[in-house]
Amino acid sequence: MSEPVISLQNVDLIYAGRTLPVKAIENVSFSAADGEFVSIVGPSGCGKSTLLKIVSGLLPQSAGSVRVNGQAVKGPQPSVGIVFQSPLLMPWRNILDNVLLQMDMRGLPRTQHRQEARNLLAMVGLSNFEQAYPYQLSGGMQQRVGICRALVHKPQLLIMDEPFGALDAMTREQMMVELQRIWMERKTTVLFITHSLSEAIFLSDRVLVMGPRPGHVVGEFPIDIPRPRRIKEERSPLFADLADRVRGCLEASGAIAGAAGA
Repeated sequence: MSEPVISLQNVDLIYAGRTLPVKAIENVSFSAADGEFVSIVGPSGCGKSTLLKIVSGLLPQSAGSVRVNGQAVKGPQPSVGIVFQSPLLMPWRNILDNVLLQMDMRGLPRTQHRQEARNLLAMVGLSNFEQAYPYQLSGGMQQRVGICRALVHKPQLLIMDEPFGALDAMTREQMMVELQRIWMERKTTVLFITHSLSEAIFLSDRVLVMGPRPGHVVGEFPIDIPRPRRIKEERSPLFADLADRVRGCLEASGAIAGAAGA
């Protein structure tokens, strides 16, 4: 069996507070296999985004072990791509140059990656917008550019921090279907953060649930819905049952309140 792409063992993170230390994450352990899509859900402030920063090497853990592709994480990882809630496009660069910004930041030759950038833009339906500027694109189109930028150097791990959080409901559904298609074609390992149970269940092979701070894993749910998945499956009994189970886990942890009188 191959080594997991992500492996965390007993990870803690403690911040130096104004008066006393603050434990943000406590005893977090999980792994993700090559090509697996894993989502993490949990309440605001439970440390989901902090956990992503630790995995990507942007923030050192206080205790425990973090490994990506078999190597201990000691700083930013060249084999990791990151997509944030905002696409963070440079307004003075055209769309192709925004995708190639990844090469400039990493000191990699643009000429060797220009065709890959064009292939990615074609894959997400933006071939005709290579010379356009961010202000000329909708929010969903801009987020597609952000995904292309994260994938252009062919990372083994894609980290996504609520990438659809700022989109309207209809665009979000379109982006969920688009991301599933991209992932099925590329089979990149994905670690995905979201507040949306429907997003997590629709996209994932496995959903991890985090409880309130200090953030810790309180549940794990395999998602055995055949792919490709369609939005209408959110209305299926299997989807509803999975959502109820994940929601029940959040309620049991105190992350969200149960129904009145329950």
